[in-house]
Amino acid sequence: MSPQRRDQTAEIELALARALQETDTVVGQRDRLLAALDELRQGVLVLDADGLEVFRNDAAERYRDARHADAVVAGALDALISRALIGERCERELQLHSPPRAVVHLSAVPIGSPDRPLGVAAFVNDVSEMHRVESVRRDFVANVSHELKTPIGALEVLAETLVGEDDPAVTRPLADRIVKEAERLARIVDDLLDLSLIETQESPPRAPVLLEDLVDDAVDQLRPAAAAAGINLQVHPGVTGALVACDRRQVVSAIANLIDNAVKYSEQGSPVTVNTALHGDEVEVSVRDAGIGIPSRDLERVFERFYRVDQARSRDTGGTGLGLSIVRHVARAHGGDITVESVEGQGSTFRFILPLEPESAALRSPQQEIA
Repeated sequence: MSPQRRDQTAEIELALARALQETDTVVGQRDRLLAALDELRQGVLVLDADGLEVFRNDAAERYRDARHADAVVAGALDALISRALIGERCERELQLHSPPRAVVHLSAVPIGSPDRPLGVAAFVNDVSEMHRVESVRRDFVANVSHELKTPIGALEVLAETLVGEDDPAVTRPLADRIVKEAERLARIVDDLLDLSLIETQESPPRAPVLLEDLVDDAVDQLRPAAAAAGINLQVHPGVTGALVACDRRQVVSAIANLIDNAVKYSEQGSPVTVNTALHGDEVEVSVRDAGIGIPSRDLERVFERFYRVDQARSRDTGGTGLGLSIVRHVARAHGGDITVESVEGQGSTFRFILPLEPESAALRSPQQEIA
């Protein structure tokens, strides 16, 4: 082989080596990009200029050959892709009412340029949690404004009336009403402060406390109110000797909130029962009433701040609408949970669950009734 031929061969081999190296680099970059797209929670779908699928990430796979609500999403996405293939950027938000309820944001955009179209990129983003948080925020601002405005307005009217009145028979009821409205305002502020403290605490201070002591403290707080309302308050401790590591004040307040709620929404003469139970490494305090119950449509929202099932009756009972939200935050801050079962017109059962301290012992089942 001539020297010139050898030089040409060497140049070709070097060019091929560089081309292979560049190809490996491009393939590696492509694989990294596709792997990254597969990690996204957002569904991503890429099609070529003829509408043929080029790529679909893992999150978008659920909409291939989909059924039920996912089929609705897939159909809407196909419609947006058809519009994007002719150069239109488009988006749509879907409200899915079949359980579970969801809000999905869809978008499709042309990629490339009008002179050199490359295809379409389509995106599916579940924005349900964002909508829920925004809805809660709006409700909270509106409700706290309303809840504070009501007693403040009442205080203003009562005070103006009292200033121009000298008859003791008239001023005494007005003064009593002012005291009640001031107490109502103080309860709202106290509950707001409690809720804010619980939400901002990463972990409440904890010390081992006997479960029966927590329940007894809560019941003692509500016994006078139950008696005044003609409610038969009963305690049935299904477990004794169980220790719970907790912030005693917060947990007692949470249990008392559940009992208070049950008493307020029960008819005179009906029972409210407080039970304790052990389930594996968790303890449960259940509060059962035979009151008005909660409609199934409201069960998902009863733990939201200021949410009330019966607005009119809630105002009659003097609640702030924050009690159950505080209970949920206390339970979760202690590594526990709160659940509710209810049938409208038949009553409700709230279950407050907390982790059990490992050194807890002695389980027995006494029955105790507090009239």
